Amino acid sequence: MADNVTSLFRSTAAHSPSMAALTRESDGAGPVDFCIPCNPYFPTPAMFEDMAVRLRDIITYYPSSADTITAELCSLLRLPPQCVAMGNGSTELITWIDHLLVRESLAVPVPTFGRWTDQPMETGKRVDMFPLQESSGFALDLAQYAEFIRARGTRVAVICNPNNPDGGFLHRHAVVQFLDAMADLDLVVIDESFLEFADAENEPSVVQEAMLRPNVVVLRSLGKNFGLHGIRFGYLVANPALAGKVRSMLPKWNLNSFAEHVVFMLKEHGAEYAQSLHQVRRDRMDMSGQLSALPGLTVYPSQGNFLFVRLPVGAEGTVVRDRMLTEHRILVRECGNKIGSSSRFLRLVVRPQVDVRRLVTGLEQVLYGTSRRGAAGPEQAAGTGYSSGTPAVDRLVSRTNGAGLPGLAAQAAGAGVPGLATAPGAGAGMPLPAAASAAVPQPVPQQLPQPEPLPQSLAPVAAMAPAAPMAAPVPMAAPAPMVPAATVPPVVQAPPAAAMPGPTPPGVPARGGLTAAQVRGTTEPGPAPVPAAGWPHSQSWPNAAGMG
Repeated sequence: MADNVTSLFRSTAAHSPSMAALTRESDGAGPVDFCIPCNPYFPTPAMFEDMAVRLRDIITYYPSSADTITAELCSLLRLPPQCVAMGNGSTELITWIDHLLVRESLAVPVPTFGRWTDQPMETGKRVDMFPLQESSGFALDLAQYAEFIRARGTRVAVICNPNNPDGGFLHRHAVVQFLDAMADLDLVVIDESFLEFADAENEPSVVQEAMLRPNVVVLRSLGKNFGLHGIRFGYLVANPALAGKVRSMLPKWNLNSFAEHVVFMLKEHGAEYAQSLHQVRRDRMDMSGQLSALPGLTVYPSQGNFLFVRLPVGAEGTVVRDRMLTEHRILVRECGNKIGSSSRFLRLVVRPQVDVRRLVTGLEQVLYGTSRRGAAGPEQAAGTGYSSGTPAVDRLVSRTNGAGLPGLAAQAAGAGVPGLATAPGAGAGMPLPAAASAAVPQPVPQQLPQPEPLPQSLAPVAAMAPAAPMAAPVPMAAPAPMVPAATVPPVVQAPPAAAMPGPTPPGVPARGGLTAAQVRGTTEPGPAPVPAAGWPHSQSWPNAAGMG
């Protein structure tokens, strides 16, 4: 493998070669995978044994229709099937969202999941990239993002929560406030593919909001959460008009027999699934602590099942990646080809402690030799600027965003954005309703408390309660408390005429969608009322946000 490792990475259209390709180039055993963000504790060995016993039938016969599989999943999630569309992986759904619902332009913070930048560019859309600042720990300031969207005149906005690759998290109340302010856009997509690994609050998902709003889609992953990337399945939640539009374009058998088998197994394994999420969260904190002890290595706070790390000064990501693979048989994700990042950053998947010890040992040898002598301290970011590490990518971002973030913020200054708290200067990076001061990244994390399961009877109460402050590791500060409406300063300049402050009016649909009143069932057509949250058999299954 040593002679071919560089060509393997260069010959793939993805960021890394597949595990199958790496296995073919080795002695038949693949490397330890710190690259693909997959739940290492689910399915259980017993579930794999069940699939092995049934393998012949699974691969021999056609699956049931997508409607049948979707109905079973919705029964488990307690979601109305008319509000759900299942796809052959979240990337299939992203493709259809782009083709059907994105007309001219899309805004997305970077760095983030590559398909949100690449897919719309491939179909000729304008992609407005909002740079996340290293100086603020890559935190997304929603007020500044909203100003950016207004200044650019973007028609579709995307947020990944938690964000990939840094694991940055936004509290539910801040996301809902953003949805209110962006009610006049064609579409707002909240990608919650990694949200079930978060433990910053009990009910972080906005799936219920998506069903009631005319221009909101929530994207969820199953392969990442269930540790089954190879099966390729995920789903979106939206009002019946949007979900039905996507569902009508999907092939009748777009879901395979493995996906069907797993979906119908889930109701018997809720307790094991909840335990797997709990273990990943514990491993995340343990892994963060071990990596933070390495000199010059900066570990950013994460609510995903991965950690974003900055290498010490002088270390080059592709060299570290290749040496880790060839010398230690460990696959890591080097982020130099991710827009808004550079080759000084790695994304490392959370794995069991025995694998983490092997990772740390390998990094020590690659970065410092056999010891940690001579390690440089972390280099502090300059502030508002950033570089992807690739001149061509920098030119693309510069051309797309014109004057860049500082210029756009200056253009939007004083205009205000309806429904959002005014953001401070560049560099502040915490969620709404009030932005917090930026903090310089520090390597040592703090322990996050583990949430306890809520009884079924308390789930609606928890959903209505104010979001708990995020006890995140530094460099991010805890979000400021909600500001009462009476204390919010008045907007100096009138908002654009097209903007609609506050919640979506019940009689105003977004470009051909259903009104909020229709979706709530006030006017036909519309789904039957659904519970605010909850899964069947609450003693064993997590709630709809994936929290045990």
